Amino acid sequence: MKLLAFETATEACSVALYVDGQVLERFEIAPRRHAELSLPWAEALLAEAGVARSQLDAIALGRGPGAFTGVRLAIAIAQGIALALDRPLVPVSTLQVLALRAPTDADQVLSSIDARMGEVYVARQVRVDGQWQLQGEEIVCAPEAVVLPEGTRWFGVGTGFGAAEGLLATRLADQLDGVDAQALPRASDLLTLAVPAFARREGMAPERVEPAYLRNNVALTLVEQQAARAAKAAR
Repeated sequence: MKLLAFETATEACSVALYVDGQVLERFEIAPRRHAELSLPWAEALLAEAGVARSQLDAIALGRGPGAFTGVRLAIAIAQGIALALDRPLVPVSTLQVLALRAPTDADQVLSSIDARMGEVYVARQVRVDGQWQLQGEEIVCAPEAVVLPEGTRWFGVGTGFGAAEGLLATRLADQLDGVDAQALPRASDLLTLAVPAFARREGMAPERVEPAYLRNNVALTLVEQQAARAAKAAR
């Protein structure tokens, strides 16, 4: 099995190639350089592995949530390659990919990405029989709106825990066994989820893949910006 994967939903740009059990990856924290790096990295990985594009079985991608431009870029690149090769896409939640950055002994993970504008993207995931399962829905909300079930313990991963001066980590401190606020999603982790998904025949026609934006607003109005600054000053 041979899969090429793109994850560009955050400030990290990552491309990985799976070839019959072996994974090659390029990863860099490169804000605003994702479009410049993604395709050259993909070509470099294919050349390194001695794999032609025509040998790929599918293209995997992080469908978000995350930065709007980054999510759109991953989908556009993946769709372009998949349509040219007549191959399926395997979309994977970026928040699910992020959960794989947690320690291997963590069975309950709260993954969160800084959504800007005073909000965070959040997902609760539980390990069941070695597989991660989403609990509830992925949401975007203010850090103070995130609630965990009483009596449960979690490990927090992602930039959402550093947003708003670490408000999310502070609020949930009593239920967190640890936090990695520097964790970013990687294409190699994406393949950990995409390869078995493809084996289960969960690939999709390229034109059917939709981004997971979770919200429609991409910028605050002037009034909303002023309100946000006033609220921050009041804290």
